[in-house]
Amino acid sequence: MPEQVDVLIVGAGISGIAAGYYLGRRCPRLSWTIVEGRAAIGGTWDFFRYPGVRSDSDMYTLGYRFRPWTGEKAIADGPAILQYIKDTAREFGIDRKIRFNHRVCRIEWSSRSAEWTVDIKSPASDEPRQIRCRFLFMCTGYYRYDRGYTPEWLGMDDFAGDIVHPQKWLNDVDISGKRVIVIGSGATAVTIVPALAREAAHVTMLQRSPSYIVSMPARDDQVNRLRGRLPYALLSWLARWKMILFTAYYYRKARVNPSEVREKVMQGTREALGADYDVERHFNPAYDPWDQRLCVAPDADLFRAIRTGDVSMVTDQIERFVEEGVQLRSGEILPADIIVTATGMRMRIMDGVDIIVDGKAVNLGDTLSYKGIMYSNIPNLASSFGYTNASWTLKCELICEYVCRLLNYMERHGFQRCLPRLETDSQTKEPMIDFTSGYVRRAQAELPKQGTRRPWKLYQNYLKDLLMMRYGRLNDGVMEFN
Repeated sequence: MPEQVDVLIVGAGISGIAAGYYLGRRCPRLSWTIVEGRAAIGGTWDFFRYPGVRSDSDMYTLGYRFRPWTGEKAIADGPAILQYIKDTAREFGIDRKIRFNHRVCRIEWSSRSAEWTVDIKSPASDEPRQIRCRFLFMCTGYYRYDRGYTPEWLGMDDFAGDIVHPQKWLNDVDISGKRVIVIGSGATAVTIVPALAREAAHVTMLQRSPSYIVSMPARDDQVNRLRGRLPYALLSWLARWKMILFTAYYYRKARVNPSEVREKVMQGTREALGADYDVERHFNPAYDPWDQRLCVAPDADLFRAIRTGDVSMVTDQIERFVEEGVQLRSGEILPADIIVTATGMRMRIMDGVDIIVDGKAVNLGDTLSYKGIMYSNIPNLASSFGYTNASWTLKCELICEYVCRLLNYMERHGFQRCLPRLETDSQTKEPMIDFTSGYVRRAQAELPKQGTRRPWKLYQNYLKDLLMMRYGRLNDGVMEFN
């Protein structure tokens, strides 16, 4: 017989560990477990191994509210974040509830039994095993682990060196003394380029079009000066809310007055690179700030590498790969020994599992997101999806709190099913993520949509979400309980 639990959490990354904490503390009568498709805790922060991997969110908000970040760096590197997640799981006993190498491949809801049957593949068995649960909490992130996105350029087989995608980076990649081209202009490129420049002979960052890059101190001096003077619980609360309010203000300002924010970012870049550098060509995007996520350069590391001559910026189109490197549309050939394709990821909500509801297959791309937590006409299922304009963890923790409120409400009233009911064509559908980034555009057909009014509209606003998820009505006239 399949094993049964009240709640099954899928994924042991930063979201899954949060889900385990909140369920354990706020729903003590419910049984739960975590299944993780890989062999380790950490999700993104265990998976990515490329040089310099780090967060572009501050750790006061990327860290958990229930276990504040205590490190001196506000912008932390990947290994430090991974250790923080592992330590959190160990401190609260969550690591003992995780089953590794359990990859979910199919989920099926039965209204007759009011439960999900979850098919799981494991290297230990050729046959899928099953776990049944009353409620399913998907904490699987938002991109495909099996492969990133790499365009098919003409002549890639002609290149004599190695071509590496950061998502597939292995420790045996040797860049010492090598000429490296990094193709891309997003967060991964901005992260990996200055890290590679420490060992490579030279690094060229080749971009088709620029991105906004903002320099931020890796350490928050205000917070560090107050260490020892204030109780750390109070200090972490102040640091967290300082960053929440600052980020919300800056995002709002970018939406209301994009030209002013653009000029401020550009001015900071000019000051970092000097008056003689062609900032207009290499750092002036064609889109407004926050039409795509802003990239962060901690302590201006990218700008410093450019000024020292270790890194060159090239803004041009790729004509083709050639034996010695990359030929540009302008005719110039950039020589390289290694080419790193930091060209993005492939988005995939809930890890692409097959979803069946009462015998009918469900395409997530046809659903609407309910409060950014559940999906129209899919019962007893929530997923953790963070902010695009702030720290991922901020919203994930709010979602965990909401799920616990929902489960306790159902238990008090004897309900077995909750379902966000959407009548056909009652909402105009809009993209769930209002970004122009390539990885978002490529995935639009597969992503859930959002509506034009509550509770189907996503506001990307922590303060609004806090009020709605922590204190808002559960039985709001849209959520259907049985």
